[in-house]
Amino acid sequence: MDNNLNITYITIDAYVELDKYRFVYFVIMFTAYILIICSNSTIVCLIVIHKNLHEPMYIFIAALLLNSVLFSTALYPKILFDVLSEKPIISYSACLFQYQVGYSFGGSECLLLAAMSYDRYVSICKPLQYPTIMRKTNICILLVVAWILPAGQLAVLRGINGDVKLCKFNFKGITCNSTISQLYCEISRVVIIYASVCFITLLILPVLFILFTYIRIFIITYRSAAQTCLPHLIVLINFSCLGSFDVLLAQIETDFPKIVSVCTSLKHKLNIITFMKEDVCIKLKGFSLGFIIN
Repeated sequence: MDNNLNITYITIDAYVELDKYRFVYFVIMFTAYILIICSNSTIVCLIVIHKNLHEPMYIFIAALLLNSVLFSTALYPKILFDVLSEKPIISYSACLFQYQVGYSFGGSECLLLAAMSYDRYVSICKPLQYPTIMRKTNICILLVVAWILPAGQLAVLRGINGDVKLCKFNFKGITCNSTISQLYCEISRVVIIYASVCFITLLILPVLFILFTYIRIFIITYRSAAQTCLPHLIVLINFSCLGSFDVLLAQIETDFPKIVSVCTSLKHKLNIITFMKEDVCIKLKGFSLGFIIN
């Protein structure tokens, strides 16, 4: 606590032997950040430039990749700065902002995956109605909701947590996530209920919706559905499992080893959308340009 400025600082204690492996951490994270920015931005630019790719499926792909770029840009610079710092710290207000941004973009990614599943459901199950349903106006509405809804919900949660008193100031994580609640002296029931509502709205309901649409798709046609939707399902399972684990960490009192926290956090940050076959190979005027994002 800085009494002069009345600012609460939290020590970030997530790295194993930071003094010894400082530059190793920096090289790994900086390389990952550059790969995310370059690969995702390249595909987004290609989709924007080529008019033959201005279709709902590619628009949602571009939105997902853009969301990944924004998500990484909001978090990675602070991580790189912490790695090079003598003593990684963050103010409580900045930690809450990082918490809001991280989960906002995470929720947006889940909602965008749900929008993509709806697009594929309509294209496969209702092909004749597809041009009418997936109009530009409806696509814009889905995109706006996917970005505004999580940001609004997390902004309210940040406001609720703004006046919470801290009894601990040592945070075992590279970015502020749900485990920050372990630093609170007491967690109000309002915070728990509202956080549960956000968790259900931004993760559980979209996942159930995606599973529902894909069950309908598989019932109607198996072959084309398996080829089209398998990459999406792999990403969904990966994202939902990691997202659930990240949120449930706050409810588990057991202290995990630091290396586990670092690995799971990095894996969550590197959970970029993977597109195989038709989704990986974007056809541009007679030739195919494949990008594999792992």
